[in-house]
Amino acid sequence: MKRPARGRVFAAVYAAAALSVLYLGLVSFLPSASADARVEMVEASRLMARASAALKACREARGLPIDPAVDPNGTGLVGVERSEITTSAGRLEAKRTTTNPAFAALAVSLLREAGVRRGDVVAVGASSSFPALIVATYAAAKALGAEPLVISSLGASEWGANVPGFCWLDMEDCLREAGLVEARPIARAIGGEGDVGEDMAAAGRALLAARIRTGEAPFLEEPGLERNVARRMSLYRERAGARPLKAFINIGGSWANMGTDSAVLSVEPGLARRVPLPPPDRRGVIQAMAAAGVKVIHFLNVKGLCDRYGLPWDPRPLPEAGEGPFYRRAPSGTRTGFGLTAAYILAMLALLLTTPRKL
Repeated sequence: MKRPARGRVFAAVYAAAALSVLYLGLVSFLPSASADARVEMVEASRLMARASAALKACREARGLPIDPAVDPNGTGLVGVERSEITTSAGRLEAKRTTTNPAFAALAVSLLREAGVRRGDVVAVGASSSFPALIVATYAAAKALGAEPLVISSLGASEWGANVPGFCWLDMEDCLREAGLVEARPIARAIGGEGDVGEDMAAAGRALLAARIRTGEAPFLEEPGLERNVARRMSLYRERAGARPLKAFINIGGSWANMGTDSAVLSVEPGLARRVPLPPPDRRGVIQAMAAAGVKVIHFLNVKGLCDRYGLPWDPRPLPEAGEGPFYRRAPSGTRTGFGLTAAYILAMLALLLTTPRKL
């Protein structure tokens, strides 16, 4: 004898309620951020805050005062509008936003989500347009115990590390002297258009070239995009040795990292789920890494990063390092959480489809 329709509806309601309780119970056992992850996120944010304080002191000691109208939080990580080492336009609010120590915590979260763990190697392509994001990346790598292989370009867009007497080279020296950065770059480039500063003043190009040549890191001057990208990929692999590159972090809009195909503009901020692959002659390091199966973390669209990950835009004052709801954020897309949610949705759909519409 068939169960009456009313009884089947009630049974479906009870089953749905039971499934919901079970789902919520299981999800509650998934930490909003694992204990280890939260410790690393807080540690990275505090390292970044210490780095900012060191840079502020270093800049002021060089007789380069911080303009409170430009950098109201007094971080020392915001440059000037134009100088001889400025490459292109930049948005002041975006540069100020990235000085939030929570960006170091975000970098930890995204690296973890990409599968990076202690002892792993991470490739970094860093434009000096966003010095705060470079600091955040160094802090995240240190907190995670990962090794960053950094290729930096020294030209910077407006409000970046574009103060001639306090460019990224000077900032890096200050951080190293303060014991906050141990890793050294594996190569440097002038940056800007063509990776040789075509959009920079001639005096600025000469200044940066001279400073790179007096340093220890190789000077990248490869002609053409394909050779430039190939050289960078080769350097990353050489320094990684037998260890796989677990992720690539792109900071800023470097010509060599972005490539010349407009499809790169569709790469989402943060951990990219999809990277379009144009022909090799238009690919930058982002696409070369994606083609090699390396996960890409894209730090360029700052407003998009804030919207996607829940960070404040141009905050005044800056949030305290380690404080706020962001630090309870779990890396999104974890397999366990995704699997539970998918199973719950499928079970509810099955109930809906098998429940009578009429009593």
